[in-house]
This record gives sequence, C-alpha cells and structure tokens, in this order.
Amino acid sequence: VTSGDKVISQFGGYVTLTVPYTPKADEDINAIVIYYINAEGNLEIVKNCVYNPSTGTIRFTTNHFSRYAVGYNKVNFNDVPQNAWYSEAVTFVAARSIASGTGNGNFSPEEKLTRGQFIVMLMNAYEIAPDTDFQDNFADAGDTWYTGYLAAAKRLGIASGIGNNMFAPDREISRQEMFTLLYNALKTLGRLPAASGEKSLSSFQDEGDVAPWAREAMTYFVKAGLVSGSNGKLLPNDSSTRAQMAQVLKNLFIK
Repeated sequence: VTSGDKVISQFGGYVTLTVPYTPKADEDINAIVIYYINAEGNLEIVKNCVYNPSTGTIRFTTNHFSRYAVGYNKVNFNDVPQNAWYSEAVTFVAARSIASGTGNGNFSPEEKLTRGQFIVMLMNAYEIAPDTDFQDNFADAGDTWYTGYLAAAKRLGIASGIGNNMFAPDREISRQEMFTLLYNALKTLGRLPAASGEKSLSSFQDEGDVAPWAREAMTYFVKAGLVSGSNGKLLPNDSSTRAQMAQVLKNLFIK
C-alpha cells in the first residue's frame, strides 16, 4: 500500500486477511500456520492465524503489510494421544509457539497451571511483549522468566494481583482467575469477540460461587459461548490444567 511515494506498512489499527490454501492429505489443519518473513529473511509465526476448512482459507490479523507465507508446524508430544479431547487444542497452541512442552517430549496436559505460567502464555498468545525496563512490578515478581511479563501485565491493567501488590505467580490458577485475566487482556487490546448469546450466570447452579471481581468476565464469556461449564456448574474455584488452557485459547482464536 502506498501514499504518493511512501510505502504504508505499519497501520494505526488491524486488518484481517484470508489466504486460500488446500491442505495436503496428511496435514493436520491445526498445525497450518502463517509466517511473517522479516527484513532479515527469518520466519516469525503469526500466532492468531486460524485455518477454516469450510472456506479453504487461513485467516490472520496484522497491523503491518509485509511478506507472509503459509507454513506447516506440527509438534508431537509423547503424552498427547491423538484421540484425547485436548489433542487438537494442544497441536494448535504448540504449532503457534504459544505453549511449548515441559521437557523430554512431553506436554504434561493434566499438569495444574500456575498464575505465572498462565500470564506468560496469555501474553505470548496475543503478542504482548514483556517489559525489559520497568520501575514498577509486583513485589513477588522476582527475577525470572515471568518477571517482565508481570510488569507489562501490571502496567497495562491486565493484572492487579491478589492484594498488597502481590501476584502469587507460583499459585495454581482458578478458572475464574484465568477468565478474568483473559477478559482484561482482550479488553485492553480491543479484541473482545462478540457476545450475543442468551445464556447467563444464573443458568448455572453454582453462580453464587463466582467472586464479585470475576463476575463481569465470567458473565461475558458465558454469553459469548466460551464457557459452557460442566454438569450445570461453572466450577469457578477449580484449578485449570495445561490442556484446559490450550482449549480455551484455541476457542478464543477461532471465535
């Protein structure tokens, strides 16, 4: 795109593109991705890309026109059987480098997710970079792989912590904490999908267990059809696993 003799590559907003692609017979559609080819000729995965088999296209959103290519990045794990309910979601997040394995060829799908792990995966999924030069952070942010992400999450208003300027990064994350952080991030980015459903929190037996600070987020995700619960319950205080996280992020990207 040009304006006079100037090339317009960086936008003030986002544009959604669709690229036609026919998968090969042995390709898993969850592993079909878009690569951005940067100025050095290196490949960078566009994490929000989604292949739609009904239209035969892969969709992605970007804020810059550059060189892009369709690619295939299938990642297999020893502990993720092909028939597992979470298999497609794990393939989806691993192909986009949103979540990696836990070592020795494993993904550890049933492992409980901590608050620190989740905030890193969330911000990685939506390409929110960690802060490298910060004056303010949570008191328990430490000096580790999640420190810069916590600083960015605090600065952007995605996370306010658990009180007393603490984030509790090593504590297991609950479902309502996970959905609240997701909601805050998507709201900050202006990327909340439409929520036009008629279902409400009152449809669930344990509506009263949802904390006041989580009600806005849980109400939204229920209405958007992204939280369906289990046996008529939301289970807001239950912990979340890595497999559940993968499924939630895949559902959001498709939505």
